[in-house]
Amino acid sequence: MKQHLALLTLLALVALCGCRTVATIQPATLNPEESAMSMQKTYQFLKDAGHYYLATVDQDQPRVRPFGTALIYEGKLYIQTGRRKNVAKQLLANGKCEICAMKGDEWIRISGVLVDDNRREPKAAMLDAHPSLKGMYSPDDDNTMVLYFQPGTVTSTIWSFSHDPIVMRF
Repeated sequence: MKQHLALLTLLALVALCGCRTVATIQPATLNPEESAMSMQKTYQFLKDAGHYYLATVDQDQPRVRPFGTALIYEGKLYIQTGRRKNVAKQLLANGKCEICAMKGDEWIRISGVLVDDNRREPKAAMLDAHPSLKGMYSPDDDNTMVLYFQPGTVTSTIWSFSHDPIVMRF
């Protein structure tokens, strides 16, 4: 529990320090094979951790909340939320976000830009991957929202006190 509170505090500080200006992130050109491996390793960490904390910006206020959805679909890392939630409004206004999760003695920080994908197919794939959500969401409703990390904007770093940081980009 103390670890999760420390992660929430860290995310809030990071978001607060970075929320003064909104700069455009230009996608980087990356090696496709390295990018795919980095995305897979990031996804596996999130899946193994079970839940993560998503930080967004609400005007000049950082907002952090727990999430548990992740999926690689069509070569992109997706998350899911409800379109009517404040987090959706925040991400539509400013897609920049950070995710933090902890697994054992390691933690991961993921920064990038999330992009709304309103197609039915990724919504259905997400709900198939997370069937417990089917009681609340449907790929055909107007509330289900899936977002993917814009390729070339993501930096994912695995940290630990027992090894050097592992920095990945995709």
